[in-house]
Amino acid sequence: MEIVTKHETNSREETFEIGRRIGESAAPGSVFTLIGDLGVGKTVLTQGVAAGLGITGPVSSPTFTILQVYDEGRIPFYHFDVYRIGDISEMDEIGYEDYFFGNGICIIEWANLIEELLPEHYTEIVIEKNLDKGFDYRLITMTKH
Repeated sequence: MEIVTKHETNSREETFEIGRRIGESAAPGSVFTLIGDLGVGKTVLTQGVAAGLGITGPVSSPTFTILQVYDEGRIPFYHFDVYRIGDISEMDEIGYEDYFFGNGICIIEWANLIEELLPEHYTEIVIEKNLDKGFDYRLITMTKH
């Protein structure tokens, strides 16, 4: 495991921009895990990734559906939110392997809940607040596995 990059942001726009750059440079088959507390900016970063892929429609967290598929960008985009998953077998039911090992881009929010299913190679993105540095401050750490 090696730390790829660390970014400090001070606004939603800056967090969105980090996501946009990830989307612009992401290759087919890329898997990103997204770790962070509620309200830390996971969805904002994901919206940036979608924009970087050329997706113009609304992107929201699929909290109640587990998976949202976006086909209109340069590469298919699969947005998972596994926060409400009750049992790991629910991932089998939605055919997660087709997405994790396919030719699209996956972002998996709360991926720490399904670690045993993650592919061998992925990029972990951790978003952290630090209120001592301001309400909108975020530290975004990307680690390649």
